[in-house]
Amino acid sequence: MTRRLAQVAQKVGVSEATVSRVLNEKPGVSEATRAAVLTALDVLGYERPTQLRGERARLVGLVLPELQNPIFPAFAEVVGGALAGQGFTPVLCTQTAGGVSEADYVGLLLEQHVAGVVFFGGLYAQQDAPHEHYDRLAERGLPTVLLNAAIDELDFARVSCDDAVAVEQAVGHLHQLGHRRIGMVLGPADHMPSRRKLDAARTAAAKAGLDLPDTCVERALFSLEGGQAATTRLLRQGVTGIICASDPLALGAVRAVRRAGLSVPADVSVIGYDDSAFMTCTDPPLTTVRQPIEAMGRAAVELLAGEIAGNRVTHGELLFEPELVVRGSTGPVRPRD
Repeated sequence: MTRRLAQVAQKVGVSEATVSRVLNEKPGVSEATRAAVLTALDVLGYERPTQLRGERARLVGLVLPELQNPIFPAFAEVVGGALAGQGFTPVLCTQTAGGVSEADYVGLLLEQHVAGVVFFGGLYAQQDAPHEHYDRLAERGLPTVLLNAAIDELDFARVSCDDAVAVEQAVGHLHQLGHRRIGMVLGPADHMPSRRKLDAARTAAAKAGLDLPDTCVERALFSLEGGQAATTRLLRQGVTGIICASDPLALGAVRAVRRAGLSVPADVSVIGYDDSAFMTCTDPPLTTVRQPIEAMGRAAVELLAGEIAGNRVTHGELLFEPELVVRGSTGPVRPRD
């Protein structure tokens, strides 16, 4: 007990006597200090006294697959701010290679008796991935919101960017610039957003009188290196425009074009997806499809807060329309010799 008091006191920057007053519900402690002490207990992994455990009903888990892709921290910032505005405390859960898995985080959040969970880009978007941990959430009836294209078998509230509209905009833009040989760099074959993008691209290409053969569609891990390797293969197919499923993939595509002795956009145009941070600072600035993360994040929190309050909320997918942001990585096609 003494060790616990000392650690919490040090974490918050108050005396052990103050921590003791909070734990024993004694007067003379400000609400801000009381909240800080209780949060420190949670962060340090200590059980709250029984009479104070109800406070955990204000915790909400935010589960992200990574932080290297800037779109995930951006979503977390929006959702975290909106949760705070509703009186909730976000608990950030970020996966790392070889570290705590998504399923492990679900177990930890359930142990902490969180009020709900918001997922970003999780295993729910992959048809062939394990989904048993989502079943645990459903069995508990824990309010849960999934961001961006979950498989249909999961009965949770869903908020997504409209992948079909995004790709229609991208294909239309390249077509207007005179590109006739278009390639795509997507995620794994069982990745739902990538499936939607491919279906939409084939429909849009057909309407424009273009062909999108399998040889012009490459799969990759969502990383700069993945985009570079996939684009190297696409360049052998003679593509002049490339649509990527994320901004890091697109940056990898730009690097592959340059290493092939070509330039962007004079020889090959590249389009990303997300409009994540610093895409205006790349060379050239990246043309990309902007996800409306502010509107999507607020909608996710409204759905979650409503369900936590006991209201019935839609478990149908809410689709938000993206915007193509044209910058310097796309240009008119240049005839090749």
